[in-house]
Amino acid sequence: MTLTDPKAGSELLELDDATLARQVAEGSAPALEVLYDRYSRIVLSFATRMLGDRQSGEELLQEVFLRAWQQARNYSAERGSFATWLLSITHNMSIDEIRKRRRRPQRADSADPVLMLTNVRDESPSVEQSAEMGALRDTMARAIGTLPEAQRRAIELAYYRGLTQREIAEELDEPLGTIKTRMRLGMRKLRDYLETYEVELA
Repeated sequence: MTLTDPKAGSELLELDDATLARQVAEGSAPALEVLYDRYSRIVLSFATRMLGDRQSGEELLQEVFLRAWQQARNYSAERGSFATWLLSITHNMSIDEIRKRRRRPQRADSADPVLMLTNVRDESPSVEQSAEMGALRDTMARAIGTLPEAQRRAIELAYYRGLTQREIAEELDEPLGTIKTRMRLGMRKLRDYLETYEVELA
């Protein structure tokens, strides 16, 4: 994206994210362009890391900013930074894409810990749920952080990158059976931790 009006663009560059987001909500494409220039690189990096390849990341990048354009009125600076809101959209849309790729007839893998982890988020959270979902993601991050390193690494690859257990084994160069054990133990500890917050993993 490039600013179509250099003079207007120079003025917009001085505005903070919250002000720009309000202008986007009012239909200002130049304001969206400024936000795109500020955050497209970090969104692309995050999407590419989650989806596993740059082309998919670039495609999702465009979809994320289209969603931001459509839902800008839902952003509230009181709930967090614009960057956090944007990355939340990126995370949710990445998980949707990962699930879409894996959609198959129901099999035994319905108990796959990877699917349990991605089930932590609501399929289509409402505006009212957005703050709660942000808190839930923070809780998940804290919960994962309490795990022993070996279990944490496996769980992080499942939760943040959506890898299967076989892919995690290849990524970490570990036997599949070892990864399954770590995932099972890690999921058990996550369940215990998250019971305090009444969070369902499956």
